[in-house]
Amino acid sequence: MIHVFTPYDTSIRLKKNLSRGISCHKYSQNIGSLLHLTNVSRPNIAYAVGRLERYTHHPDHSQWTAIERVFRYLKRTINYDIYYTCFLALIEGFSDANWIFYYDETKSTSDYAFTLAGGAISWKLAKQIIMFHSTMEAEIIALDTATCEVEFLKNFLCNFPLLNEPIPPISMHCDSQVAISKVTCTKFNEKRRHLRVRKFIRNLISYSAISLDFVKLEYNIVDSLTKGLTRQQVLESLKGMILKFII
Repeated sequence: MIHVFTPYDTSIRLKKNLSRGISCHKYSQNIGSLLHLTNVSRPNIAYAVGRLERYTHHPDHSQWTAIERVFRYLKRTINYDIYYTCFLALIEGFSDANWIFYYDETKSTSDYAFTLAGGAISWKLAKQIIMFHSTMEAEIIALDTATCEVEFLKNFLCNFPLLNEPIPPISMHCDSQVAISKVTCTKFNEKRRHLRVRKFIRNLISYSAISLDFVKLEYNIVDSLTKGLTRQQVLESLKGMILKFII
């Protein structure tokens, strides 16, 4: 078996198969297994699985080749797991959104991840249900989706008797300065009046539940959830989530 160092080949462009599908049932079974693994312990394959699950109805040879690549990557990293340190028991959040890369797509993708003691504890990758016209708007929706998880995580921290109360604000990191400034600005802008419904983020900021911070793209650990990465970028992403080889 040929070893691969990334779960997704960035040089390929998957597209819908309009002819008869190949082993649709078996393909769906493999996707289900990968989704379970992604949700439990392997956030680094979320993008690849998210792309491949869109073709469960009529998979072709290119999709089967891509899914086999994911399994080869998992075989090479079979001993990798999320590692948690024994200090810095604070939750940090990261959010990101990708712009539309493929001609057959009409909506962007949101993703987020939260870390505790350095390791990832919660992550999600999902298609946005609203169509927007700029990356700034897509980033705001991604932030809004991520902050919906904050309330649960704050209550989760309260169950740890060793942590001091009140729980400090959860630091939310975003790589879009424009989106951060738009969310924190209270002035009315007619061109962005449709975004005024996103009041949940501002409420969390006013109640000191979260704080918004800018992070450079190369340090945003959820960048791997929105697009395929090179080998070096995959390694950096593993370090960010402390997903490493454990004996």
